[in-house]
Amino acid sequence: MTGPDELRARFATLSTAALAAAIAATRPRPGEVPGYATRVALREPGRRVRFLDAQLERLDELTGPLVTARAPGLLGLHGVGPDTAALLLAAAGDHPERLRSESSRAHLCGVAPIPASSGKAAGRYRLNRGGNREANSALWRIVITRMRSHPATRAYAERRAKEGLPKREIIGCLKRYAAREVYRHLRDGA
Repeated sequence: MTGPDELRARFATLSTAALAAAIAATRPRPGEVPGYATRVALREPGRRVRFLDAQLERLDELTGPLVTARAPGLLGLHGVGPDTAALLLAAAGDHPERLRSESSRAHLCGVAPIPASSGKAAGRYRLNRGGNREANSALWRIVITRMRSHPATRAYAERRAKEGLPKREIIGCLKRYAAREVYRHLRDGA
């Protein structure tokens, strides 16, 4: 934003991934001091992004087989990657059989419905905010991924929106469904 016009024009139209690659490949040449310093300052975060991406790939290569060994069907679910699956398995702990029912798993993940009525209106529920926040975050990532790229989930969200349900409640319903689905795969792998 504050760099020389030549640099801003060069990098302005690039996507995030392309921008990181381009600034990492920048070859600062000594010359005008502000321009040289700006190029050096840009190059280092670009290199850091490349390093972190490579590290993430290596960790995914290690995590994938571990997750597959413990819960083989979990990675087959739409929106579940190795990191999300690992968080869900970690929330279950060493003994997923201690989660005797789907509702106990929902409580653990913070997606169990609890009454939220004021007394005047009945039948309204919200999701319990307790439980393992990392597992809840993993379910949220699954739901957001599905809302963007899974046709059945998109159709469900659109239908519920037309019924007047706010997006927050639609996400809550989808998180509850995802928790049920994950529970079945964790129990099958136990």
